[in-house]
Amino acid sequence: MGSASAVFKEFMEAAFTPFTTQVWKDKLAGGFTMSASRSGDKLAVLEQLAVFAAQMGMQWIGVADMPGNNWSGGTRDDVNRLGSWLGLMGRSHADRGPEEAGSRGDRITAERYGERIARLAQRWVNAVPYETPRMTEHEARALSASLRETDDTRGVLTGA
Repeated sequence: MGSASAVFKEFMEAAFTPFTTQVWKDKLAGGFTMSASRSGDKLAVLEQLAVFAAQMGMQWIGVADMPGNNWSGGTRDDVNRLGSWLGLMGRSHADRGPEEAGSRGDRITAERYGERIARLAQRWVNAVPYETPRMTEHEARALSASLRETDDTRGVLTGA
């Protein structure tokens, strides 16, 4: 309903000690949100999460995939189909269970986002040299098109 859940707000309210002691300072943070509506005010939720992380002194990680489904050849199965960068956004049907949450593109975007956070965590924790992967809009569209051509997304995700 355009806001973080009551359970998460309770967690935020209980975080006074981590705030005053800065125990989460420089930790990595990222977030996601899902709603049944195309907008569902998901940006408001991500803003709440990012501000909370900033107050804790955390380093926020956004989505780095180019937007999908923003052209005549796009579909709901495109990577980052909702065009979100602050955090991951997904959309699911209100009358379906969690096992069917999000489109194929939403699930792939979530996997890619998780992989990005893991790579950045390795870089951050282990001082591992980090090569910034970049993708042009044309390459992003080609990626989304290739995902529609095959059910084997593992190779696309990992570059294998």
